[in-house]
Amino acid sequence: MDRPDKNDAPVGGLTHLAADGNARMVDVSRKPDELRVAVASGRITLLPATLALIERNAIAKGNVLATARLAGIQAAKRTAELIPLCHTLLLQHVEVDFETRADGVAIRCEVRTIGRTGAEMEALTAVSVAALTIYDMCKAVDKQMRIGDVNLESKTKLPVP
Repeated sequence: MDRPDKNDAPVGGLTHLAADGNARMVDVSRKPDELRVAVASGRITLLPATLALIERNAIAKGNVLATARLAGIQAAKRTAELIPLCHTLLLQHVEVDFETRADGVAIRCEVRTIGRTGAEMEALTAVSVAALTIYDMCKAVDKQMRIGDVNLESKTKLPVP
């Protein structure tokens, strides 16, 4: 088990590429468990009339932000099913928050896990799917929506408490 695989050496520092150029899942078995926290954010621009409908809970499909929050949480939990080389993680906490602004909705997600890898892809996936859910629920009334600025705000690792 301690014998390194002939394809262990990454290509050009890319850990998901083996020496032969094939994609691979990174071996994290030798890493220690740590508390990992990642925060991601993004936004969806909406027409003022669409924002007003969301705030009044008047979108025909239902409560937009409550549904988008649940979709984001579910997406974080299923990231490894969506992104082929992501490890399956046991998430301890996923929080998805929204801030309505004059031109749309800002989305923020914080993910916490104790493990050997992860949290950032789960946070980014949650933000993306929350934005897509808002888009889906509002597409009948707003043809000008734009999703953007999805990015990782922070990623920290701490010793397990």
